[in-house]
Amino acid sequence: MSAMILRVSASAAMLAAFVAAPALAEGAPTLRGDVVATRDVMTLGELVENAPASLAETPVFRTPPLGQTGTIQVARITGAAETLGLAGIETGGRLQIVVTRAARRVGPVEIETALKRTLQAQAGLDPNATGVTFDGTAPSLVLAPDMAGDVVAGDLVVDRRSRRLSATVWIGRSSSERVASLRVTGSLVDMVEVAVTTRSLDRGETVKASDVALELRPRDLMPADAVLDQKPMTGRVTRRPLVAGTLVRPGDLARPEIVARGDIVTALYEAPGISLAMRLKAQEAGALGDTVSVVNPTSKKVLQAVVTGPGRVTVGSDRPDAVNTRASADRTSSVTSLAQR
Repeated sequence: MSAMILRVSASAAMLAAFVAAPALAEGAPTLRGDVVATRDVMTLGELVENAPASLAETPVFRTPPLGQTGTIQVARITGAAETLGLAGIETGGRLQIVVTRAARRVGPVEIETALKRTLQAQAGLDPNATGVTFDGTAPSLVLAPDMAGDVVAGDLVVDRRSRRLSATVWIGRSSSERVASLRVTGSLVDMVEVAVTTRSLDRGETVKASDVALELRPRDLMPADAVLDQKPMTGRVTRRPLVAGTLVRPGDLARPEIVARGDIVTALYEAPGISLAMRLKAQEAGALGDTVSVVNPTSKKVLQAVVTGPGRVTVGSDRPDAVNTRASADRTSSVTSLAQR
């Protein structure tokens, strides 16, 4: 009996300690973990939660350059805190933390847009038909996240013969208000709008208007048969899988087949005073407007016909041998069947 009481008492003590532990740790200085920094230096309060107010704003480490990431060993953090008189920081067993310096990054797309505005204003070039290829690594400006302002291009120099250019790009309304600047060089290229897929398409999938869009691409890099208008592609089917962003070429798409090989189709023949309807068998598949071979199941005569709709073809009026002789003798507008032959 005493052994059972002892075991129950021990379990109760462990439960009480577990419940009380958070309360005891509440308010204790604790390492925050990975940090996104917005300033040049980090304070103790940015690294340690519940740091005393008298120490929280004390700078302790420099942060990485704008847009870059670095690490700080936890031992250095606890050592700096102890130097300031703060000991016993709960680290959670971590050995280091990652510090990322927040930044606003102005990339090549924004820089090219600014250059195009200046090229239009100073050189009269159409921004929709002109592009810029930059020398070397794609240019970028890295700024403090709270730094506002438009991207401006100035000090422009263009050689129309070689199509080379150089310019200075900065943030601010005028050169006197430059916050950050970058010298860029490159070449002018002629651009053309070409059709590209906006999503991945499987083979045999019907193309919708939203599946294709026009995108500016360098003219010199485009094949001669690149599709320049997305409208004719709506309703066509893909002949091969196309991933998103694929340049569409005429051979990639086909009109949907509305007559299948082996279908029994209604063939019409019309001539002055004559209108015949025939039930023929398609020997090949065809889309709207295609010329396909059809055969009379009874006479086995093969004719050429044009697909005019689902299950419908037209036999050309230059084929009088396709006409029922009795019907052609009767010069009235009538409907008969070639099966009578």
